[in-house]
Amino acid sequence: MEFRYRKACLADAGGIAVVHVESWQSTYRGIVSDRYLDSLSVEEKKEKWEGILSEDHHTLVCTTKDGLVVGFASVGRERSGEYEGELYAIYLLREYQGRGIGRELFSRSISSLKALGFQDMFIWVLRENSSKTFYYSYQTEMVKEEPIIIGDEEHVEEGLLLTF
Repeated sequence: MEFRYRKACLADAGGIAVVHVESWQSTYRGIVSDRYLDSLSVEEKKEKWEGILSEDHHTLVCTTKDGLVVGFASVGRERSGEYEGELYAIYLLREYQGRGIGRELFSRSISSLKALGFQDMFIWVLRENSSKTFYYSYQTEMVKEEPIIIGDEEHVEEGLLLTF
């Protein structure tokens, strides 16, 4: 199957929202409460992404040749100011995982941050997320851990740093 990668546009908000919600529901089922996951709304995420995509952003999408959004990644300035760049989100529909799309989105995200003059990328990942090995394959270093509340449950996020 042929995939296309490009900067996201406002018209992609709905597709990104679907990927965001469905990937959370498949990735975090058994980690985050079902009640929380079942409460996620594509419409609410679409509104959030319309706001993001209406401003200056660095969000990439991967689409099928027919234009279906199957994955996305979003990066920018690290929010705490402690580091330079940050991977805000990277998600793929489950049925498109294992095809190199995540690696391509991640590589292009690094290139976006380098083009902004950044020399590192900070990444938050849930400790219980088995997919975190993806990030460790890039020689990231765990630099912090912090509790996070998702729904009404406490989890631990690992803060990883990738220096380029």
